[in-house]
Amino acid sequence: MTLVIIDYGIGNTKSVQFAFKRIGKEAVLSSNPREIEQADRVIFPGVGEASSAIKALKKKKLDKVIPQLKQPVLGICLGMQLLCNTTQENKTKGLGVFNVDIKRFSKKVKAPQIGWNTITNLKSNLFKGINSNSFMYFVHSYYALDCMEAIANTYYEYNFASALQKDNFYGVQFHPEKSSLVGEQILKNFLTL
Repeated sequence: MTLVIIDYGIGNTKSVQFAFKRIGKEAVLSSNPREIEQADRVIFPGVGEASSAIKALKKKKLDKVIPQLKQPVLGICLGMQLLCNTTQENKTKGLGVFNVDIKRFSKKVKAPQIGWNTITNLKSNLFKGINSNSFMYFVHSYYALDCMEAIANTYYEYNFASALQKDNFYGVQFHPEKSSLVGEQILKNFLTL
């Protein structure tokens, strides 16, 4: 099985790569559209600011490639947000895979949310063997509204969608690569989807 982590200059590609190595799976870093299209599994990570990330994807023509992928794809953090319709972060248009918009937490709470929080309402084989109220590691100021495509929820100011699924696309707002054994289980589950 070939596993490709999309390397578009925005994101924590190395920590994701090391996380897969810890569970015995080699992952290749690539921005080559052909290599990404031919992979058995694709990881779409992201850390940073949305409009810069979309520009980086467009520069490598990956904004056209990613929404057309047919194999299981996992968006992590900003990667998940970029798979949505729009984000309030610099009024950025996303890739439109998930039919949901990304909003910013209000000034009533500390943003970014940094640290451990629970995931509930787990609805996918991505969470096989994982208990509701398991703790995951989050770092984000923006969140996906709760929606039909939500497969997990988290509460921080609002009950938001902390994981999404549509067809072969999955997205998680938290960082499984930084979420200890539960995060490792999610990565293992992704490989068997």
